[in-house]
Amino acid sequence: MRHSQRANDQLRDIELIPHFNPYAEGSCLVKFGGTHVVCTASVEEKVPQWLKGQNKGWITSEYAMLPRSAQQRIPRECKKPSGRTQEIQRLVGRSLRSVVDLDKMKDISICIDCDVIQADGGTRVASITGGFVALYIAVQKLMAEKKIKVNPIREFVAAVSCDIYNGEPILDVDYVEDSNSQVDMNFVMTESGKIVEIQGTAEGAPFDEEQFNQMLALGKKGIKEIIAKQKQALGL
Repeated sequence: MRHSQRANDQLRDIELIPHFNPYAEGSCLVKFGGTHVVCTASVEEKVPQWLKGQNKGWITSEYAMLPRSAQQRIPRECKKPSGRTQEIQRLVGRSLRSVVDLDKMKDISICIDCDVIQADGGTRVASITGGFVALYIAVQKLMAEKKIKVNPIREFVAAVSCDIYNGEPILDVDYVEDSNSQVDMNFVMTESGKIVEIQGTAEGAPFDEEQFNQMLALGKKGIKEIIAKQKQALGL
């Protein structure tokens, strides 16, 4: 039994609160246990310069941790995002674009802002999960306004973390577990079970194929449950 009294294959309490921000075209407050992230989708009827004339749309993301989202104050990244921040926001953008047909979003850009207001492990997977809900709401608004004719979203996508902790694979890792794990793994997968991205690192000794497959199975199970929560939050 883990320190949180969860079973190894048990998610934290996950909550998705849509329409959290009244000003954004789409928004969601996502809670993975003690990790809370505000995800907002902002629409612009233009695309980056390098996409002009291609009759496509674009989806991008920005990520930030508020100064007291963690146990010690995190300085604001006023001049340039850190390497970690850039890596996470690119991951969020890639993950969301993977399930969207950009050809059906002609000359429309959507930026997903993910602001961590409380961090307890898994901020990137929470950002992807909540970011998709915000994106979905924004796309529905664009369709209602006749700015997009056909739904460009092909399927749902979500993410979850898995680790090897005390020699055992565990699902949906909090900070205590993540900071003491032997292997750190993040899975991004679609509703149909396709893999978007896997990030994995051995923090100590290397891990073998059997351990990887155990974490993959946990990841699939967790993402299936998380997508069900996304649909419930969206009233689907």
